[in-house]
Amino acid sequence: MEWETVIGLEIHAQLSTKSKLFSGSSTEYGQQPNTQANVVDLAMPGVLPVLNTEAVRMATLFGLAIDAPIGRGNVFARKNYFYPDLPQGYQISQFDKPIVELGHMDILLENGETKRIGVTRAHLEQDAGKSLHKDYAGMTGIDLNRSGTPLLEIVSEPDMSSAKEAVAYMKKIHALVQYLGINDGNLQEGSFRCDANVSVRPKGQKELGTRAELKNINSFRFVERAINIEIERQIDIIEDGGEVVQETRLYDPDKNETRSMRSKEEANDYRYFPDPDLLPIEITDEFIETVRATMPELPQAKYKRFMDEYALTDYDAGVLTTSREVADYFEAVAKSSNEAKLSANWVIGELSSHLNNDDLEISQSPVSAEMLSSLVSRIADKTISGKIAKEVFQALWAGEGKTADEIIESKGLKQITDSGAIEALIDEIITNNPAQVEQYRSGKEKVFGFFVGQVMKASQGKANPAQVNDLLKDKLKG
Repeated sequence: MEWETVIGLEIHAQLSTKSKLFSGSSTEYGQQPNTQANVVDLAMPGVLPVLNTEAVRMATLFGLAIDAPIGRGNVFARKNYFYPDLPQGYQISQFDKPIVELGHMDILLENGETKRIGVTRAHLEQDAGKSLHKDYAGMTGIDLNRSGTPLLEIVSEPDMSSAKEAVAYMKKIHALVQYLGINDGNLQEGSFRCDANVSVRPKGQKELGTRAELKNINSFRFVERAINIEIERQIDIIEDGGEVVQETRLYDPDKNETRSMRSKEEANDYRYFPDPDLLPIEITDEFIETVRATMPELPQAKYKRFMDEYALTDYDAGVLTTSREVADYFEAVAKSSNEAKLSANWVIGELSSHLNNDDLEISQSPVSAEMLSSLVSRIADKTISGKIAKEVFQALWAGEGKTADEIIESKGLKQITDSGAIEALIDEIITNNPAQVEQYRSGKEKVFGFFVGQVMKASQGKANPAQVNDLLKDKLKG
């Protein structure tokens, strides 16, 4: 039997506000446990929540970016459940009246086609605290620093049919929230994570299969692995005559497996009701237009502009616009050096390779856009070759405290462009290798590479490669 997969994602994006959703506590990451939780976060008797307007602005900005209607009168509700790191005994969220209603996001498939994924809703809610198990033998520690942090939960339609589509959609949302400046995109710190709802059904069947929810996945790679494993698990169960149970499951990246966490709750299990401490939010046309006026250039628009303005390929423009920081870095290099294609090659190639090897974000790069621009300019004006440029880049990366020009000068790396000097090297090599000259002249053109290598070796890599090729061809013709 042929099977098809149905996938929907619930993405939790922590909003980049300085204070929490309903209190003045800081949202700064990595502080000592329980140092950023005040009486509101601790749910002390008599305290009342006060809504953070900045969170509303950020959610509205996201809604406008995905062409979604903004809920003019949205309501906060209490989602009731008990957990040790939830002091109130309920989570303040939005239920039937979210701030962002039905929108969409377009993704690019592997075959080059575009697929539209519906965004059912995006709503504001507060995060829970964190339970710590590792350092407490037989006990659990509770850190409430995260309690009350503002989240935007972005719920997709079940429109994805493969793990790769789910990852493509997640990456598009990840890029968008960073472009908007409403989320830092840090998956390792948990400020961007997702739950995946996965089900399978016989191909052609309209009725959805029983779904399992894969909880709190904070890596694109893990999302793809977890979904594929879950698809195989469900198909195996059904083909063996069993039934898939609706439940919440955890993905274990070490064992590369999913395991049952708890039975999956329905909305009525949470006994949602409007929070009596919070009035409905009335969003006016004036507020929406004020937010719209702050909309930055979005990824798709930047992608098209990069191709038009800088004559980049689809691939280059796509890679360079996956992150706002990468796009800004590239544009700074390209504008300063006036060498767009060469700048793109170095950002996508050498710079990205070094960042990946050292596990750094582009904001942490020891080679600034200004430094790389200077290096690209020296390649363009033929002061150095591309090969020598890699040596200069390595010195810049190592943080030697010098500019590209200073490194080139101190190490004597300037390219030899004097035709007479190059000709002298070629004449000597031709004289010393008569057998190879005869081979080349008898039609064995592959020997040409031998001569190029010998000239570059003799010049210590400094001879201009284009001049070497042209002069060699003339000389070898005899």
